[in-house]
Amino acid sequence: MSNNNKTLAIKKGDQVKVIAGADKGVVGSVIQVLADRDRVIVEGVNRVKRHTRTGTDGGANTGGIITSEAAVHVSNVMLVVDADGDKTTTRVGFRRDEVTKTRSDGSSYPAHRSVRIASKTGKEI
Repeated sequence: MSNNNKTLAIKKGDQVKVIAGADKGVVGSVIQVLADRDRVIVEGVNRVKRHTRTGTDGGANTGGIITSEAAVHVSNVMLVVDADGDKTTTRVGFRRDEVTKTRSDGSSYPAHRSVRIASKTGKEI
């Protein structure tokens, strides 16, 4: 039973800090978000070695030991924001801003836009 329209507060490209696990305290950038599994892949965190079989891939021999990042549960990372020149961790909140949208015929109408905000600073992310 999977929910395809699930969203997380952490997005690709965000700076996050690992708050639990073997890599606790490491800060890295989010490479990929796996929303259906509640996991993120962070650059330089949870590195695993995979042994691949030697084979031919377009004429070149491939194989050996490949080191890459494995997924980390999203509850084990926290967003890092710049607060008054200091890098600090924060929770993510949401705010609904009222905006005016324009239709293709030129008429406009009021609408709402969801904005991510840093709970610690109150600023938009």
